[in-house]
Amino acid sequence: MKSHKTLLALALCAPFLLACTDRAADADAPVDGSADRPSTMDDGAAMNTTHTVTAAIGPDSPYAEGAAAPAREPDVIYVPTPEPVVDAMLNLAGVKAGDVLYDLGSGDGRIPIAAAQRFGVRGVGIDINPVRVREANANAEAAGVTDLVTFKEADLFEEDISEASVVTLYLLQSLNVKLRPKLLAELKPGTRIVSHAFDMADQWEPEQTQEIDGTRIYLWTVPAR
Repeated sequence: MKSHKTLLALALCAPFLLACTDRAADADAPVDGSADRPSTMDDGAAMNTTHTVTAAIGPDSPYAEGAAAPAREPDVIYVPTPEPVVDAMLNLAGVKAGDVLYDLGSGDGRIPIAAAQRFGVRGVGIDINPVRVREANANAEAAGVTDLVTFKEADLFEEDISEASVVTLYLLQSLNVKLRPKLLAELKPGTRIVSHAFDMADQWEPEQTQEIDGTRIYLWTVPAR
């Protein structure tokens, strides 16, 4: 079990470690193979960053005291998405007024909170860890968006997500692939799905891929049935 968790941790943290290595080697060096990607964000493009929350990571989190254990072991460890990547994900999804955003594995709530702040859209975060849900609710209150965002302690593979018009993910490739049938079955055609760092292998080719802060984000749109 420990080795399995270690592999998950390395997989999730790899984009950040690679980004730091690239910057240390050559801050101006282009990313190899970028010309082969469907769409890549210009390294010099301006990015308006929405400052939302600061994650409290680890067992010393003030939100852990008295919290119940998760209903089952979480699929991944919690690693927060950097704020510039959050904004890039919302931009790639084309979030607009009237959208309903679902963040599957919502952690500290930063993606739904940023969407509410930037676009005034309603957001729902789903996380199986009650500590993360507590933290997300506290962050939403501090950001003044509790009228727009809701956080649920639930299993993302079992929760109804059919009302979403935008779905955001930061899981693992294997979990994205496992989630794909649910996404296609429950979501309406035209729903946009954006994933941080992990694609869906050869199961679903992304429409667009962008690079931001040394990591990649991927976009899919649910096709007509």
